[in-house]
Amino acid sequence: MNNNSGKESSLVVSYLALRKALGVLGIALPFILYLGALIIFQTGLQSSISYYYHTGMRDVLVGTLVAIGIFLFSYKGYIGDAIYGKLACVFAIGVALFPCKPAGPVTNIVRTINNFHLFFTIAFFLTLIYFSYFLFTKSDQIELPKKKQQRNKVYKTCGILMTICVLGIVISFFLPSAMAWLGSPIFWFETGAILSFGVSWFTKGEAIAMLNDDWPSK
Repeated sequence: MNNNSGKESSLVVSYLALRKALGVLGIALPFILYLGALIIFQTGLQSSISYYYHTGMRDVLVGTLVAIGIFLFSYKGYIGDAIYGKLACVFAIGVALFPCKPAGPVTNIVRTINNFHLFFTIAFFLTLIYFSYFLFTKSDQIELPKKKQQRNKVYKTCGILMTICVLGIVISFFLPSAMAWLGSPIFWFETGAILSFGVSWFTKGEAIAMLNDDWPSK
């Protein structure tokens, strides 16, 4: 094996590991926040994932979002796709740096910060939907292999589920009574969206053997 081939193989493995890491972070985040707050700080279920910023799990939430943002920044994909990774990075870190408002009366500055939080949150989820439904399903092959077709079904399903969850978040925000039966609807919709994001990236990182080609997928 020549040096160039070895380096290229190493880069592919590292890139797949990064995608798997994104998947793991996405899948694990809601559970870590909920269980950590409950077990360590005796804090119950919060109204949203973002609201864990106001619990003892603040550093975990912020650190995970920043880590996700940094990983997304390094996304390459096909020509022209890298910009979406950089945008997603900005949005993820924006969610972390502009927290949602706490309960009770707040100042105008806090309300403004909360408005930025809402913008970055929706923009982040919309970008992730675009990743799953449009970017991950790309291929440079005219006739798609069976495994690629199967992966595309996973990507599109994740994109659709994220879209449904984002719509649920919007409805819960503007018409809270419509989703009151869920208890903490925004938390559950955010969790659904983040889990779908995690599964999509886990698949892209070739962590599901039954969906993998013989060579690293695009």
